[in-house]
Amino acid sequence: MKTDELISMLSTNIEPVKSERLAVLLIVSLSVGAAIAICIMMGMFGTPAAAFRGEHVVLQAFTLLFTLGLVVAGSRLLVKSARPGQSARGSLVAIGMLFLAFLTAACAALIAATPAAWGDMVFGPQWSSCLLCIPLFALAPFAALFWAVSRGAPTHLARAGGAAGLVAGALGATVFALQYPSASIPFVVFWYGGLIIACSAIGALLGPRLLRW
Repeated sequence: MKTDELISMLSTNIEPVKSERLAVLLIVSLSVGAAIAICIMMGMFGTPAAAFRGEHVVLQAFTLLFTLGLVVAGSRLLVKSARPGQSARGSLVAIGMLFLAFLTAACAALIAATPAAWGDMVFGPQWSSCLLCIPLFALAPFAALFWAVSRGAPTHLARAGGAAGLVAGALGATVFALQYPSASIPFVVFWYGGLIIACSAIGALLGPRLLRW
């Protein structure tokens, strides 16, 4: 068989992955990962007794607005990154604006407080649990989303992996927030946001290795 004939044969009847099917696959993977993360959280700590109760309800709502906002914006980036030739500029801008808005709120809270209170506001009593639990709760969504993205045809592998890590980290932070209401806005932004960025960076590093096709 000649080379031209082989190329012609391989390029015949190629069907691109439908965007609707890929979106459904990502939603299912995200749901499965979230369910596993919640089960792990409940196995470790039991049913969240303080969810949306007590004096921290406003701060908990702020935390969930931050983490779920990143889940939504990151999911849009993930869908675009899982298909070739899709521009992700709008999604990247939305993610950057979300981080900037909440970072501004954290800085404003620190400015409004006395310098003596900054240490407690940034670290709080839960920083060690946060450092351990958010990556742990992100593992199942991370694996599920990487599998789903590999079913598509990503060409920007680092971007796709970074988006999967971002969504998984934000989902892990959401699950953690259900169990532990945060102590302050700076704590949410610096610890939750920092760990979400770390998950995204790990995803970007693993993307070229695990998503290659």
